[in-house]
Amino acid sequence: MARTAQHWLDEIRSLDLPERVRIMNVCGGHERSISMAGIRSALPSAIELIPGPGCPVCICPEEDVYEAIQLALREDVTLVAFGDMLRVPVNVPKKDVRSLEQAKAAGADIRPIASPLEAVRIARETPGRAVVFFAAGFETTTAPVASMVVEGVPDNLSVLLSGRLTWPAVAMLLDADTPGFDALIAPGHVATVMGSEEWNFVHARHGIPSAVAGFEPESLLAAMYSCLRQLREGRAFLDNCYPELVRPQGNPTARRHLQQALDVVDANWRGIGSIPKSGFALKPAYRAQDARARFPSYADASRKRVGEMPPGCDCARVVLGKIYPDECRLYGAGCNPRHPIGPCMVSDEGACRIWWSSGVRERRNETGNGERAARSVESGA
Repeated sequence: MARTAQHWLDEIRSLDLPERVRIMNVCGGHERSISMAGIRSALPSAIELIPGPGCPVCICPEEDVYEAIQLALREDVTLVAFGDMLRVPVNVPKKDVRSLEQAKAAGADIRPIASPLEAVRIARETPGRAVVFFAAGFETTTAPVASMVVEGVPDNLSVLLSGRLTWPAVAMLLDADTPGFDALIAPGHVATVMGSEEWNFVHARHGIPSAVAGFEPESLLAAMYSCLRQLREGRAFLDNCYPELVRPQGNPTARRHLQQALDVVDANWRGIGSIPKSGFALKPAYRAQDARARFPSYADASRKRVGEMPPGCDCARVVLGKIYPDECRLYGAGCNPRHPIGPCMVSDEGACRIWWSSGVRERRNETGNGERAARSVESGA
């Protein structure tokens, strides 16, 4: 019999918890579900839920966005990208084009798409025109891009790839002296593609409880309960609380296409720096589909703050779970969804955008010690 969210809440409330338990949720979709369902305000006050590095738009390298903008402006191409990417700002003077949205307004042929199939369709409908697919995302969206390449694309379609793997960022946090969390909710969508076993390192190497969760409150609360039980009983393992879709080895076809089309490489994360083996690059066999091989490079290392977050923006610390969104210096003070300064306020998976949509409209008062304080963030809390 399926257990309800209320059942799992009652189970969690019955546990004898320590004064403070920090659970990081990696996925931006999880953070949205947690905030919109009011889960934080329903949990015991000892439980602190920390949004982690689960927003691909937020960590997409600034220099990749800049390159996409310049390609669209300087080359005779149609550039397509997932919709969230169009509003991400880069570090250039205010008089210059700062986003793909502004480049489109300036006359560039830029079109938002929702899937690689749309990129293929646009290329086929305009056979005499070069189409560049700016493909940013984690494994969930990179796998369909790999499948598109493996299955064959029109000659006029190339890919400007900015794909990232999720787990290396978590591994980086866990390898630090102070990880900042006691348990981990692993991302359901990524685990559906890559398999739950990819997250075994969390308990095997670090002794930290973990659970894969889906996106309904029932699954998220079940995963939280599992992690709390593991902590209470002093035994850490990986629990799959999303068995409807997640298998230990993931999706075999998706993984095969990723391995066939892409290499895993060291990669830059915006505002964070290079993380080993955290990025995807097209294999040499697919050089003909690589926009970086087909077009001139528009990288400009002389630009001020290349690769960094905008001045004053704390998105990198938010992504890494070091501070809450409303502790950013710009949150609500010039940075909001209508006028985003940092990428975390742009994407629907960005923690700042999610918190704003949940009703948190003001920056938190300074606590004086810089430590993260537990609180609820839902509307009306």
